[in-house]
Amino acid sequence: MNALQVISLALLSVMAAQAQVIMPGRCPQPAVQKDFDAARYLGTWFDIMKLPHSFQKGECSTATYSLQSPGVVGVLNTEILADGTVNSISGSATAKDPSEPAKLSVTFFENSPAAPYWVLDTDYDSYSLVYSCTDLGILHVDFAWIMSREPTLSPITLAGLTAKLGSIGVRVDKLIPTIQDEEYCGAGSKSEYADRSAWTPGKEPFTKPIQVPSFHVTIKLLLLPKTNTS
Repeated sequence: MNALQVISLALLSVMAAQAQVIMPGRCPQPAVQKDFDAARYLGTWFDIMKLPHSFQKGECSTATYSLQSPGVVGVLNTEILADGTVNSISGSATAKDPSEPAKLSVTFFENSPAAPYWVLDTDYDSYSLVYSCTDLGILHVDFAWIMSREPTLSPITLAGLTAKLGSIGVRVDKLIPTIQDEEYCGAGSKSEYADRSAWTPGKEPFTKPIQVPSFHVTIKLLLLPKTNTS
């Protein structure tokens, strides 16, 4: 076993413990949104479903994009943690290759490695499908988000976006929903959160408090090791 395999297996153990989705081989190279228009993409998007990862633990997650400067998109990601705390972080996104504007790179801290943010599909007005991947040599880690301009998304659209992820080898059975219920999210910053497994829309969610470890970042694509998708 060579050094790269040893390192990859060590990272595998750490990331598996964090419930991240680890797959064999190198990152796939899926097709992205044709003629991506960043100006139309600006504004707020609601998380609907995502692959689990270590840097996003809350609910009611949103991502807001704004024009920071020519060619640079400002990013603000926000969520509500289990203790009712509103957690957010800001950063910036740019397209390294102007000929592929849907392949963005996101950074949040000075001198931190950029993380890929690839828009695979969007109609700008209702849905967006975002994919990212981190290479670990003989393995890779998948990240994916299905987002909506509203707190809900039609089942037909959701099924189509899920199928698109499946077509590039993403474990769609690992996708988890983000709670965006108005009652849950509206009261979450003022009251105790409930055990999400016991929550259903239309029912009082604040019945059983849970403990979620705190963390200092809550972002779609954050502090990932350098990948081969840039």
